[in-house]
Amino acid sequence: MIENVIDVLIIIIMFSTFGFLHSFLASNKVKKYLTDRLGNLIAFYRFFYVVTSLLLFYFIYGYAPDGHIIVYDLKPPFDLIILIPQFLGLAGLLWSIKYFYVKEFLGVNQIIRWQNNQYDTNELDEHLTLRIAGPYKYCRHPVYLFSIVFLIFRSEMDLNYLTFLICITAYFYVGSFFEENKLVERFGAEYIHYQQTVPRIFPLKLGLYKKRK
Repeated sequence: MIENVIDVLIIIIMFSTFGFLHSFLASNKVKKYLTDRLGNLIAFYRFFYVVTSLLLFYFIYGYAPDGHIIVYDLKPPFDLIILIPQFLGLAGLLWSIKYFYVKEFLGVNQIIRWQNNQYDTNELDEHLTLRIAGPYKYCRHPVYLFSIVFLIFRSEMDLNYLTFLICITAYFYVGSFFEENKLVERFGAEYIHYQQTVPRIFPLKLGLYKKRK
């Protein structure tokens, strides 16, 4: 029992550390500090940020304690039925990705602009755009929503994976506040109106939001 509690605490500490570093390095304060010292070389920061984040996440997930306590283990046909919402979550992720600029998100466009001497350091590490279409009309962070759906529906659930799921869901929610602060700074009243009319992650109370438009 004590071993399981320790494993859960280790997972929470590991993912909390990841969440803090991920949000801190994505903050405008850090980016402005680096821009002052690197100039237009800040164009490479987004790519560096994405790669290091993926490596750090892989390290944490790979070295997190393995599960010992099984929360549930679905038997046929339920182990197959539960794949349906998981597939829908994956489809939703692909739908969401369609509406944002992947190369800009990965940092590729920034490097291309730098190579062409077209990089504007006022953009810091990313040229932000506000595109309210597709799933973004129903919630402000559909990538987070569909990631949660994809992760939560599985045929077997152990305690450590459940802890991981709770941690990453909490990070999505808390991280969205920091992300939206930057968007308000960039788009002002336009994004504030978007916040007031569209739910954050979970598309609840749609009727109420529509009445506010």
